[in-house]
Amino acid sequence: MVKILLYLGLIFWAQLSMSSEGGTKLMQANVDISNTVSLQNGAKLFINYCVSCHSAEYMRYNRMAKDLGLSTEMVEKNLMFASDKIGDTMTIAMRPDDAEQWFGVRPPDLSVIARSKGVDYLYSFLNGFYVDPSRPTGVNNHYYPNTAMPHVLWELQGLQDKHGDAHQTSSDGEMTPVQYQQATRDLVAFLDYVGEPAKLVRYKIGFWVIAFLLVLFLVACMVKKEYWKDIH
Repeated sequence: MVKILLYLGLIFWAQLSMSSEGGTKLMQANVDISNTVSLQNGAKLFINYCVSCHSAEYMRYNRMAKDLGLSTEMVEKNLMFASDKIGDTMTIAMRPDDAEQWFGVRPPDLSVIARSKGVDYLYSFLNGFYVDPSRPTGVNNHYYPNTAMPHVLWELQGLQDKHGDAHQTSSDGEMTPVQYQQATRDLVAFLDYVGEPAKLVRYKIGFWVIAFLLVLFLVACMVKKEYWKDIH
């Protein structure tokens, strides 16, 4: 029993260490992948701001349409490029050689980024950009220092100056801070869904499985009581 408690304690400590890598406490994403409206908005943001550089090669447009309650016509009109087909995966036209020349590194595929990095890290990263004239892109990131990624959402958030561990807005964006945080939460929720699309189905089935097990438990208790009533 002591070994089990020690093992669980080590796991908990490791998770805390990962969540505060570099001594920086992560923001809480609090995403809800059961919120279809949030996922739809996240999909729109992903297509409009991310797909130019980042692919999601394990996700097909038709699967996304089915899970997010969108029609084929809506996806083809609003979430796809002219050359794509509804059965295609989310690939990009940018060549790896060009990406390395422009950014110094090839932008990663985001299919499982939420599973590998965690939703809190992604949410913190998207909210952690600040102005840094010393960087090639003009910005840096509080949670990923010296990142090669430009702040593609700067028009929505505006520009931030860093003062210690705090950020202060130096240029207003199209959204208020609350609206921007919700937008990035929706985007992270979509990436969380892309990392495991079956999670939506698993959550729905899980409720009925638990309910079935509870009913089975009650029936088993009644049967046991009936069998053993003469013995006691």
